[in-house]
Amino acid sequence: MRAIGLLSVALATLAAFAAQAQDESRYPQRAVKIVVNVAPGGGVDAAARVIAQKLGERFGQTFVVENRGGGSGNIAAEAVYHAEPDGYTLLAAPGATISINDMLFKKLGYDPLRYEPVSILTSVPLALVVRQSFPAKTFADFLSYARANPGKLNYASNGVGTAAHLTAELFMLQTGVKMVHVPYKGTNPVLNDILADQVDLTFIQYSAFLELYKAGRVRILALANPKRAAALSEVPTLTELGFPGLVSNTWNILAAPPATPRSVLNKLNRAVDEVLQDNEVRARFSKMETTVEGGSLEDARTYVAADRERWKKVIASAGIEAE
Repeated sequence: MRAIGLLSVALATLAAFAAQAQDESRYPQRAVKIVVNVAPGGGVDAAARVIAQKLGERFGQTFVVENRGGGSGNIAAEAVYHAEPDGYTLLAAPGATISINDMLFKKLGYDPLRYEPVSILTSVPLALVVRQSFPAKTFADFLSYARANPGKLNYASNGVGTAAHLTAELFMLQTGVKMVHVPYKGTNPVLNDILADQVDLTFIQYSAFLELYKAGRVRILALANPKRAAALSEVPTLTELGFPGLVSNTWNILAAPPATPRSVLNKLNRAVDEVLQDNEVRARFSKMETTVEGGSLEDARTYVAADRERWKKVIASAGIEAE
């Protein structure tokens, strides 16, 4: 009888595994929710909506985008982290959410490192932007001026712990320059005070200042990227200028809760990558001055790990804690 009982349990377990495997192979069988952990508008939201529309067309199911801002994105990240790991609740977020937030915040209701990266969606390189009246007109002149005036320049960021803040700290680490941080809440106040000559410079995604640069109202002296941007072909990269370690971008990721089945992750990853390779999609992102990323599951993991490694020393040495 005991043997029969054990056999029954084994058969039931096998049946459950078979049913689960069948469900995964048919994924998705109902609507999928993509939670964006920031307010509507901006790069993450735009990328999530493009991806959701195209995935819906490919799978014949609805992919709903739900914006849930607040708490520096951590409220939504925590909610998705604890959701059922079945692929029906996903997170679209800035990269920091699952790469470095545990270094910036003392208490998180989730472990960023346990999230399952599905795909890196898009990215935008940061640029060194200075006010139009700044005395230096080239990066070499700027660097000489900054070194000759330690602590006299102030740089704006769109918040403590943001990419703009971290990039400026990385710049100071690698060049020995000393500058004063002026944190704002959001990009628009940074833009306004650069235009008003209230702050000297910022490191921020170049797309935010592109039109102002073309109109001659600000100067973009260098791009924190290994290669030049097509829209800024005349602007050198910091790599060209002798600082290959000064690479920084804002990037967006699609991620799933911990323990999401590998088969579901694979299916999602392949579909997202196909969407990102679509000519129409690439053209839409190109108009937004956004670089398409994509790649395999392992590519996504490698990308997250590299970003974490890049900022670990910066955060520790500068003692940065998000507000």
